[in-house]
Amino acid sequence: MTRPTSRDVATAAGVSQATVSLVLGDKWRGRVSERTADLVRQAATTLGYRPNLAARNLRLGTTRTALLVVPALTNEFFARVYTGAARIAAEHGFGVVLYPSPDGTGPARDPFASARAALDGVIASSMAADALHAIGGTDLPLVMLDSDPTAGGSAHVNLAIADGMRQITQHLLALGHRRFLHLASAIDTWTFEVRAEALTTHLGPHTELRTVRAPLSVDGARTAMETALAAPGTRPTAIICDDDILAAGACKAARRLGLRIPDDLSVTGFDDLALATAVEPELTTVHLPAERIGEQGMTALLAVLEGTPWTAPDIPVTLIPRDSTGPAPTP
Repeated sequence: MTRPTSRDVATAAGVSQATVSLVLGDKWRGRVSERTADLVRQAATTLGYRPNLAARNLRLGTTRTALLVVPALTNEFFARVYTGAARIAAEHGFGVVLYPSPDGTGPARDPFASARAALDGVIASSMAADALHAIGGTDLPLVMLDSDPTAGGSAHVNLAIADGMRQITQHLLALGHRRFLHLASAIDTWTFEVRAEALTTHLGPHTELRTVRAPLSVDGARTAMETALAAPGTRPTAIICDDDILAAGACKAARRLGLRIPDDLSVTGFDDLALATAVEPELTTVHLPAERIGEQGMTALLAVLEGTPWTAPDIPVTLIPRDSTGPAPTP
């Protein structure tokens, strides 16, 4: 069976091939009437016409492809970010290629013979920013996720991370906690710096705060917390973790030391991963709308590609209180 062409669509709709190109290329507004556009779309659907995207993209000098750079595929948070970005991309005839930055395996390698020839733009997590240089992503239109908004050269899509930490501290202070341990990620990146600064700011006077850094893994967090909780001195009554994965490790350490959560020790996380409701007791954490981050990241990139200035408020986050936090234990 012969594949229908744009000429066939034009004949069926009673219009020119140029009009077909305008309508199916979504550039008809202001040039073609709504009625004519509907006729073209109906004719294309009836005939089963599919445009030759490769040829069209070659003519236009565009690939309609975005690259999403994330730290790892093992973290469900970034899988959700991809889902959101891909949804918006599909609505605009774009595709999203996912590039996980290698961790612990040396410098990232450029997967493209020419990133500029293969991609229209890049969306990147600040946690994988180092990979941008390897793939030549810094030379392309760029949207950074969860990154320093004062850094130039790109658009930014951020979460209200500092407010999330404010919600955690208010929750714990209201429960009577005054001795805190911050289980911080050992990854040196903007988003974790913001958490640490916000924590210090919102705890206020008459509180104690100690910081312990750990690799972003359950075992790494467990090891760090076993050492910290077994150390001489007054034990904290609440552990504030940079991430749910760290919080799961903190809970394991507490149980190994015979501490009850939340009777002896309250624990909070950050992200609201599936892990937060898989542990027992379920984890008090801050919900980060990952799919919305991906959606807004792709929307921002589309704006950048059109030459439209991009600005947007930080995406709100929400504290989800669960059973891992309770009143501070009586001295």
